[in-house]
Amino acid sequence: MALKLRMSRAGTKKRPYFRIVVADSRAARDGKYIERLGTYDPLLPKTDANRVKLNVERIKYWLGHGATPSDRVGRFLGAANVIPMPARRNNPEKAKPRKKRLEREAAARGEAPAAAPAAPAAPAPAQS
Repeated sequence: MALKLRMSRAGTKKRPYFRIVVADSRAARDGKYIERLGTYDPLLPKTDANRVKLNVERIKYWLGHGATPSDRVGRFLGAANVIPMPARRNNPEKAKPRKKRLEREAAARGEAPAAAPAAPAAPAPAQS
């Protein structure tokens, strides 16, 4: 069973509140979990001590048993000096424009799209 330390959403509509839980990686986001390890309230100011509450002792226990934190929970644990701060993920390919946008921009400039191959000329129909 693959274990994850992740957030489970609680609260009401437009008033999010998250539980930090350990759960099977195949379980639904808000579904069954093994143990609740803390809370995260994004509506509180970043300087408030109650914004992120962690049960560090139990988190270390689950990390020792092979649980892997999600990206966001990993940042919380890094800020609390439980684990080393994970490197920020960077995907420079994500920011590059895709094929359709390049075609639209080329059409707006009045150019032929660079990605489109030239169509071969069709032979004239034979007349008898």
